[in-house]
Amino acid sequence: MALREPVRVYIGLGANLGDPAATVRSAIAGLAALPHTTLLATSGLYRSTPVDSGGPDYVNAVAALDTRLTAPALLAGLQAQEQQAGRERPYRNAPRTLDLDLLLFGSARIASPALTVPHPRMAGRAFVLLPLAEIAPGLVPPEWLRAVEGQGVWRLL
Repeated sequence: MALREPVRVYIGLGANLGDPAATVRSAIAGLAALPHTTLLATSGLYRSTPVDSGGPDYVNAVAALDTRLTAPALLAGLQAQEQQAGRERPYRNAPRTLDLDLLLFGSARIASPALTVPHPRMAGRAFVLLPLAEIAPGLVPPEWLRAVEGQGVWRLL
């Protein structure tokens, strides 16, 4: 497994099928179990209406990790965890049992066919920005929060 110096990363978590709150909590435990990775913080859980998709409301959170994994190795670990949760990808933005998005990988900018970091739609999604601002307020500019004020997102826990 490819390793690097520890880097601070932020992962967006979401689910809207099955028991989404339990799935997100379980996924947080799965992030803590990734090799060469330390879970530092997690936001509360947030309920959000689907954006650019249908289906039931989502449960979302954001987790902060320090990891020695490379970005591709971390992405592979996230995708394996999604598969273990029964994630299927029948079409873009389909309802999902679990979605794990690599939002930030330190200060890296990555543009590859498999991964774009920072996450390209992060700044326009309240369900990412509100939990991210809860655990890392300095990473979320106030103008981003103002721009998403009308989106349907509510803190659960």
